[in-house]
Amino acid sequence: MKSKMTSKKPGVASQRYLDIAEIRENIVIMKDGTLRAVLLVSSVNFSLKSVDEQQAIVQAYMQFLNSINFPIQIVIQSRRMNIDNYMDRLKENEKIQENELLKRQIRDYRDFVKQMVTLGDIMQKRFYVVIPLDPAKDVTKDIRKGFYARLTEILSPTIAGKLTEEKFQKMKFDLGLRVSQVSSGLSSMSLNAVQLDTQSLIELYYTIYNPELYESQRMTDVSNLQLET
Repeated sequence: MKSKMTSKKPGVASQRYLDIAEIRENIVIMKDGTLRAVLLVSSVNFSLKSVDEQQAIVQAYMQFLNSINFPIQIVIQSRRMNIDNYMDRLKENEKIQENELLKRQIRDYRDFVKQMVTLGDIMQKRFYVVIPLDPAKDVTKDIRKGFYARLTEILSPTIAGKLTEEKFQKMKFDLGLRVSQVSSGLSSMSLNAVQLDTQSLIELYYTIYNPELYESQRMTDVSNLQLET
């Protein structure tokens, strides 16, 4: 059974300009019926590696690219560092601290960290690998589509809405094989990769499409969103 977030009419109109039809079961479903999985990948400081280590990483990267027969997208996102959870833990430690001296030191430390992040405008980089799955695998058919056919797909009900549960699970399984292959290839370069779950995917696209709003209005847990079936 499908679930859609309740929204007002202006919100529905704006959704026509997005390529995403739905996010569920840790998968992004596009309007054309294709799927996407997103991996959050760790990083390595390449410049600090020895010459031999650098050559090994480059060689592993070449082997990784040659081992896959499908396209991938590498995305680097710069985002202002979010220390809300860390600050909340410090605040809780301050409350339970009985020693007044330590309590004051924790308070001063919280103020120092908050000012440092705010004034320094400290950013953090996150690295993602997007893995697609197109069940049609018919590039020529897509190329031959005319302008009006593409326009009709945007304005009309999505192809994703026609996906049966059985077909979706089959596509999800096939996409999972690609995720495992990419994760294994990244591990050969000493990179850790984890697939984003539904909540993380929603937050990711929320920050992409609403970068300014995200700073003032944090995303709530997906389980707390009001849904209609």
